Amino acid sequence: MSIFLGLTLGFGLLLVFRAFTSVPGHGIKTSNGRIETLLLHAGLDKVTRGGFITASITSAVIVGLVVLILTGAPLIALTFAGFGAGAPWMLVRHQGNKRAANLREQWPDVVDHLRSAIRAGMSLPEALTQLGAQGPEALRPAFSDFGLDYRATARFNDSLEGLAKRLADPVADKIVEALRITREVGGTDLGEMLGTLSSFLRDSARTRGELEARQSWTVSAARLAIGAPWVILLLLAGQPAAVIAYTSFSGMLVLIGGLVVSFICYRTMMRIGRLPEEERVFR
Repeated sequence: MSIFLGLTLGFGLLLVFRAFTSVPGHGIKTSNGRIETLLLHAGLDKVTRGGFITASITSAVIVGLVVLILTGAPLIALTFAGFGAGAPWMLVRHQGNKRAANLREQWPDVVDHLRSAIRAGMSLPEALTQLGAQGPEALRPAFSDFGLDYRATARFNDSLEGLAKRLADPVADKIVEALRITREVGGTDLGEMLGTLSSFLRDSARTRGELEARQSWTVSAARLAIGAPWVILLLLAGQPAAVIAYTSFSGMLVLIGGLVVSFICYRTMMRIGRLPEEERVFR
């Protein structure tokens, strides 16, 4: 037991040390775009992929150590260490869903502001930069960064590309492409197009909000049904008889089988209950 605790503690300290001393930018890019996209959707564009992975591993080590100290069962501690590794993923996903719901309510105001600014005779860069000070609170940093990029480079297309990357939203992609085309080929119907888009976005946000409200209690009940057995396991692990039962070979099979069934049921529930997401067709 003491050897396991020492190795786990040493591994955790090594991860913390590497998080503060590693030099980014020299790794080979692998198929980890999913992590970066997840962070962008959550508005955590300042968090690096390596930092997120380190946070997941550190969470697993901490949770595993706590459960091991409380129960003295390495197998149960290892199981909950896996839950600890998945905790940052769930938190970031929750933050991304919350941010997406918030943006759906704010995009119509952004489009209305752009429409008014363009009708008032402002240029496209000025209208977008003004959103950094007068736009919705959650979107101001992205538009402020656009203004800084444009003033530094005077390249409208490159600044728009950076804006779309920071926002990481399908609606933002549509607005960006409409502004890019207008900038390149000209046109007089941009105001009318933005007005139609604003009305469509309001109707879409209202409809989706009603659907999410109706299904939220079903999803919460399903998550509770999946998580309840593991909470009970953690409570039972405080009893020596239960620890002995789950450290046997048959107990290990029960834990592994429970993990597999929980994972399959959770993924199935999320797939069935997931509302269709609008794809980023321009990216």
